[in-house]
Amino acid sequence: MKFQRRGTVGAELPVVIEQDVAYDLRPLTADIDGPFLARNGIEQTRRALASGDLPPIDVQNMRVGAPVARPAAVVCIGQNYAAHAAETSDPPPAQPIVFFKHPNTVVGPNDGVLLPPASTALDWEVELAVVLGRQARYLADPAAALDCIAGYTISNDVSERDYQVKLSGGQWSKGKCCESFNPLGPSLVPTSDIADVQQLWIRSWVNDEPRQDSSTADMIFGVAQLIYELSQFMTLDPGDVVNTGTPQGVGLSGRFGYLAEGDRVTLAIEGLDSQHQQVVAAADVPTTAGATKIIRS
Repeated sequence: MKFQRRGTVGAELPVVIEQDVAYDLRPLTADIDGPFLARNGIEQTRRALASGDLPPIDVQNMRVGAPVARPAAVVCIGQNYAAHAAETSDPPPAQPIVFFKHPNTVVGPNDGVLLPPASTALDWEVELAVVLGRQARYLADPAAALDCIAGYTISNDVSERDYQVKLSGGQWSKGKCCESFNPLGPSLVPTSDIADVQQLWIRSWVNDEPRQDSSTADMIFGVAQLIYELSQFMTLDPGDVVNTGTPQGVGLSGRFGYLAEGDRVTLAIEGLDSQHQQVVAAADVPTTAGATKIIRS
């Protein structure tokens, strides 16, 4: 069972796909969002499918949107794969490294990635994304965290490394929050449909050339541990998204060039399908854009 949102930006329709047939979710909900997940919407959907209460819908020619609408928070974990930490010449972190993306970075999985006007170091990062289905607040242990997760999807934690490193001011979010910097989807797959979230292959390609090829088994902090630890410092709500880190093979490693206009990125995670983007120049940018002046000063 896969949850998707289909249609033009801002007018996506909620659907569920079961055995390659798409069904309209509007008899149950106006959208796939925090309130829907919080009221046990996934199990309601299972029952509605079993009873034949959801009508089929043709979505073949409809755009794929992000599988969860309007997340209030996008929380990210840095250097959470052992091999990736090694390729950045940093020791494995003793505690999870946490940073944030602005929620409006979330776009559809196949939407264009917009190249900022001064960007020379645009990077790709395939990541397993966790979508919360229940509130996670001061959880007692990692086992309790699993009950708070609605499901999983694919995230591209797009990064501008010059903004992240050279202009950081001691934090990473400057390089993470430009428009379109978090393609998400295509599907939200419920936790019950993933046998072992810590045993999934995770891969990326640029212009069809392999870049990342790893497994979620290489995570330093597993999914349950991450949600548990985050809950000690913040309250995660239904519909929130947690990006769990990227494996080795990114541009920051120095082994590959950064992304340029026209480049194509493909990302895939076992059981979660794939997403595809093309890098396009950001439109309607003033010639005196602030980032341009800062980089060139």
